[in-house]
Amino acid sequence: MADKLTWYGHATLGLETGGYRVLIDPFFTGNPAASTTADKVEADFILVSHGHGDHVGDAVEIAKRTGATVISNFEIATWFGAQGVEKTHPQHLGGGFKHPFGYLKLTLALHGSALPDGSYGGNPAGFLLTTNEGKKYYFAQDTGLFGDMKLIGEEGLDLAVIPIGDNFTMGPDDALRAVKLLQPKVVIPIHYNTFDVIAQDPSSWAARVERETSTRVVVLKPGESYEP
Repeated sequence: MADKLTWYGHATLGLETGGYRVLIDPFFTGNPAASTTADKVEADFILVSHGHGDHVGDAVEIAKRTGATVISNFEIATWFGAQGVEKTHPQHLGGGFKHPFGYLKLTLALHGSALPDGSYGGNPAGFLLTTNEGKKYYFAQDTGLFGDMKLIGEEGLDLAVIPIGDNFTMGPDDALRAVKLLQPKVVIPIHYNTFDVIAQDPSSWAARVERETSTRVVVLKPGESYEP
């Protein structure tokens, strides 16, 4: 069965791999770009990259409804436990673990991480997933450009998912530089056009990437899917 990645809008993603459903940064309620609602998504695992409300989103409610395991840094995983989520798995930057859906490593991200109630959210993170079939997917989530993306790229990425919205994360120029460091086979832009302050033209950015690199760009609309 082929993997399938769905972009639900903003930085919210759903990955189906190896028979498991992995939901990333599930922000539906209050998300003007959301292509569905929190009560309609299913998950076996939920990955939370950092503590901001547009990434924690509906994770507590979805985890309680579905019984999904929430995976995040230690501080955020502990916070989810205090919210009544029964199954959590804490990790931290540079650390990996073999989950049923693949080997997941938390990577560096340059961002903040305060939780919605003001609690300390530890360090923000990206996710580097090696699937059970050996494919490598990098989900940068919210981050600025950093040189160690070159080290992530040395893993040999089949797919990278990176922000292009600017203001809170990398903008188009730095995202292009990120692609040059990561050298993925395919890149998907996210975290843009949700709000006016992060409005961007993904097609223009895609043209620049494909003109200056060998990476193929897949631009999705919220609700659309791609099979890596």
